[in-house]
Amino acid sequence: MSNPLLSRWDTPFEIAPFNSISDDDFAPALEQALAAHAAQIDTIANSSEAPGFANVIEALETPCRELEQVLGVFFTVAGADSNPKREELQRAFSPRLAAHFSAITANKALYARVKAVWDQRDVLDLTQEQQRVLMLTHRGFVRGGAALEGEADTRMQQIKGRLATLGTEFTQNLLADERSWFMELTEEDLEGLPEFVISAARAAGQEMGKDGPVVTLSRSLITPFLQFSPRRDLRETAFNAWAARGAGGGETDNRAIAAETLQLREERARLLGYKNFAAYKLETEMARTPDAVRGLLMDVWGPAKARADEDAKVLTAMMQADGINGDLEPWDWRYYAGKRRKAEHDLDEAALKPYLQLDRMIEAVFACANRLFGLEFAPLDVPLYHPDCRAWAVTRNGAHVAVFIGDYFARGSKRSGAWCSAMRQQAKFPQVQAPVVINVCNFAKGDPALLSWDDARTLFHEFGHALHQMLSDVTYESISGTSVARDFVELPSQLYEHWLEVPEVLQEFATHAETGEPMPQEMLEKVLGAANFDMGFQTVEYVASALVDLAFHDGPAPSDPMAKQAEVLAELGMPRAIIMRHATPHFAHVFAGDGYSSGYYSYMWSEVMDADAFAAFEEAGGAFDAERAKALEAHILSTGGSVDPAELYTAFRGRLPGVEALLQGRGLTAQ
Repeated sequence: MSNPLLSRWDTPFEIAPFNSISDDDFAPALEQALAAHAAQIDTIANSSEAPGFANVIEALETPCRELEQVLGVFFTVAGADSNPKREELQRAFSPRLAAHFSAITANKALYARVKAVWDQRDVLDLTQEQQRVLMLTHRGFVRGGAALEGEADTRMQQIKGRLATLGTEFTQNLLADERSWFMELTEEDLEGLPEFVISAARAAGQEMGKDGPVVTLSRSLITPFLQFSPRRDLRETAFNAWAARGAGGGETDNRAIAAETLQLREERARLLGYKNFAAYKLETEMARTPDAVRGLLMDVWGPAKARADEDAKVLTAMMQADGINGDLEPWDWRYYAGKRRKAEHDLDEAALKPYLQLDRMIEAVFACANRLFGLEFAPLDVPLYHPDCRAWAVTRNGAHVAVFIGDYFARGSKRSGAWCSAMRQQAKFPQVQAPVVINVCNFAKGDPALLSWDDARTLFHEFGHALHQMLSDVTYESISGTSVARDFVELPSQLYEHWLEVPEVLQEFATHAETGEPMPQEMLEKVLGAANFDMGFQTVEYVASALVDLAFHDGPAPSDPMAKQAEVLAELGMPRAIIMRHATPHFAHVFAGDGYSSGYYSYMWSEVMDADAFAAFEEAGGAFDAERAKALEAHILSTGGSVDPAELYTAFRGRLPGVEALLQGRGLTAQ
């Protein structure tokens, strides 16, 4: 019987036949796929033909169908619907895959042919896109260690393999901690909680096989619990469990993994001739240097900390008015900030939430995409990897554009957070292929499912990434969609968040779950008026994390990352009642892989652009200005990594932005 992971998929839009795939198929399929890819690489490297763009660069751009299918399916389910077997496979696959791709970079015959094409680039008749692909390919080989020889070459391959293993272990330890902890609640413990939190706690208890409600470490449950529970003792217990993920001692402790990861990254950078890992990593980003990153973050840190310090005084006074003496603690902040928002803006999350139904917010993201870019979405009835998933066929003017899959609900088998990935990316070479794009979130289940304002923003954010994938219009897969500089990749996602706050969008789609009535104008005005509420807190917890990430990599690797974290926070004067958004032992952005290492600042770098980019719409005909939408697609969403991002943004806006738009957008300018 043929392995379904290796067969050609005769399914609608060639979506993976999830109902025919078992966990036992992955290991043998991967071995065959790796062998097929290795043979493909061997043919390119050892060709007797003179090296040229077609037989070297385009040959490397030709996907190995079997390997793409296996990895596309496996990493989708490993992140969003894991189980012990898949975790075991991931531990086995990580070093195997690292060795495979490292061997390609280390292939001296292959690198010689790539370099030969690079050396003759000035006499080749290449399009601008081909020139970009050639540059990126050559640069990737050099930065991957292709020019290293002897012991340095061997050591580089060892480092890559070990880092892949450590990243997998870090992720699985974090998932294990998040999955195992829960706090059972009595009926008395539920007093003061709004109904949507109680319902989510009961649903979580049922999922864990408990007789009553529980609080878990799912962000969609623990955050509202910390905001609404009047029981300070329970808030403290829950918060400390949340903050201690990955640092509880025993087999799932991530602190030693973080230390070894940082040491290996520094060694890797030095082997390539860089003074530290941050210098290596940032060379290819828009920021270019650690100093540029630090400059942006510190420009924002001052105003943000000043605002947070002011807010802390107000919240402390509120707490003391409740008869609680002493300092404001991290488990107090969300509770008193929520009470303050209700008092100052007359905005109650419990009253707001029924207007933010998940299904209606999905309609909203689709409707905005339709008005801006002409996209239409039709439900697809196809087998997917979990019953919670839904799929849509995306078209424009009757032509197929993409398949979009949404996996929205939290569950124990899913890692925390939210993300967008593509099981297949858009390309025109060697044949035209439309993307298959997935948004994964962790919202609380309900009937109907209701979102917080932050949840709704997350929905729009991840769909912005999806648009970047779906509207991609390039020739080569390696520069398709979100294959851009890390500090540019968040621009489309953060920009799309702005449409959640467009009044006409909320008026149409923010309808009450029971009555169907639209959000009252008075509430809408309060929601928008409170958009920057508690922004000091939000900015401080983020910027602190970004500065710690940068400090880890901009200099000698610390032997004790926790001590380095404490040192950085002390130098910053971190407010005592705010902690980093992601402390080191659960900082998956940085330690689950290299993606955001030295790059957690990227969200803020992109926010500088997204605030300015949305202002371009407002300065024109409004949020749905047709010409601005056309320019956004032409210069940013469709171009992938085919052009330097600074050139792309300048083409869209006419100039690069300054930090002023960000500070104004966050309400952190002087009052």
